[in-house]
Amino acid sequence: MYQINFAQPIHIHFIGIGGISMSGLAAVLLNRHFTVTGSDSRKSELTAWLTGLGARVAIPQSAANVTDDIDLIVYTAAIHPDNPEYAAAVEKGIPLMSRAELLGQLMDNYPTSVAVAGTHGKTTTTSMLAHIMMEQNMDPTISVGGILPSIGGNVRVGASDCFLTEACEYTNSFLHLTPLYGLILNIDADHLDFFKDLDDIRHSFRLFAEKIPPEGTLIIHAQIPELDAFTAGLRCRVVTFGSGCGDYHAENLTWDEMGCASFDLYVRQETAALPDAATDGAPKPGTHAAEECRDRLLGHFSLHVPGEHNAGNAAAAIACADLLGVPAACIADGLAGFHGTDRRFQKKGVIGGVTIIDDYAHHPTEIRATLRAAQKYPANRIWCVFQPHTYSRTKALLDEFADALTLADRIVLADIYAARETDTLGVSSALLRDKLEEKGKEAWYFPSFDEIETFLLENCLPGDLLITMGAGDVVRIGEKLLGKQ
Repeated sequence: MYQINFAQPIHIHFIGIGGISMSGLAAVLLNRHFTVTGSDSRKSELTAWLTGLGARVAIPQSAANVTDDIDLIVYTAAIHPDNPEYAAAVEKGIPLMSRAELLGQLMDNYPTSVAVAGTHGKTTTTSMLAHIMMEQNMDPTISVGGILPSIGGNVRVGASDCFLTEACEYTNSFLHLTPLYGLILNIDADHLDFFKDLDDIRHSFRLFAEKIPPEGTLIIHAQIPELDAFTAGLRCRVVTFGSGCGDYHAENLTWDEMGCASFDLYVRQETAALPDAATDGAPKPGTHAAEECRDRLLGHFSLHVPGEHNAGNAAAAIACADLLGVPAACIADGLAGFHGTDRRFQKKGVIGGVTIIDDYAHHPTEIRATLRAAQKYPANRIWCVFQPHTYSRTKALLDEFADALTLADRIVLADIYAARETDTLGVSSALLRDKLEEKGKEAWYFPSFDEIETFLLENCLPGDLLITMGAGDVVRIGEKLLGKQ
């Protein structure tokens, strides 16, 4: 594999530079005085932002964009060998590197590296940690898979030796990372267009855990099934977290009028931050950090993002921050200042007495978490406008989607967002509607956004909560209703 010498900047070209992660990496390299060019299929706020930072961005992708002065080409998982720029690079003999490989090499330059993995909650937990680190003036470099208002985008370039990033499991991207602190929030069946089944996914997460060095720490949810078997034999320290369980555990949860949690966080005495996890009586690598139940109160924490799932995300962030040596008061202040990222239970506005929320949930587990959070929100009825994401996920989890969506009072379905897929696999949103009706739920399917918008205008009442939900472009429906498009 091509090895980058980050002390000697070169010319790197990004195929798909407008992606949320690719744009962040490009910005970090620009700050390190690399020459950065790239291409994408269309202009966006991110491509405009990169142009302002000094990148040269071509629209659309073309073989002509691959010039002889390029030293290295970086591509996303969505790019295939038949892409014109990829093919041109091969023809010219220009080295190629995946986005994940670049992220791994970049992280290796930071002695204190943190990678947040899990099927769900990565962006929120990474953002919580970002707020805590900035509150502590750790000056971290941050790469997050969403727009975080406090850093003005999806990346922050710091001057310290601390690097914080999400670790995505799709196509085993996170196996290119060797973080000092690795978090695993949960392990669920997803991305079944790549993984064979849940066992295959668990195997990949285990390989991610094995990437953590002996002096590092795995921070993992205490309720992951068969946890002891999953962590057995790991060379790193293992610390657990959870709500009511784990080495770091949230207790005494209460809720405000917007469904946001406050709780006490207790930590087992043996789990306190250690300067060297391999010395001073620390637990042996591959064993859990605490064997006794002697707990101490770390602090009381209040969140400004709704839902019980976010209390769990916060427990993971608190555990990591405490192990990094951040004082509890600073952790509390950092969490208090976090009000969410774009497309994560994001309030878009109110029209005609109807509150419109947008959420990125596109997996049954995420849908349940979002709708349970919505049930704590002050509203008469919960409307969910759901856009399934990819045919493969919809087919594999059809019954689970129907079960999760029953938590809403009214469900409106848009067409499946195909993303990278072309084969419908015989599945459709109409089929999901039928499943919901079999469960006695009121559900409607419309093939166009215009029809959905008209239906909502005619049927939503003052006091209702309307959630646009999905990883595609369903956000446009709420924005159109609010006159933002």
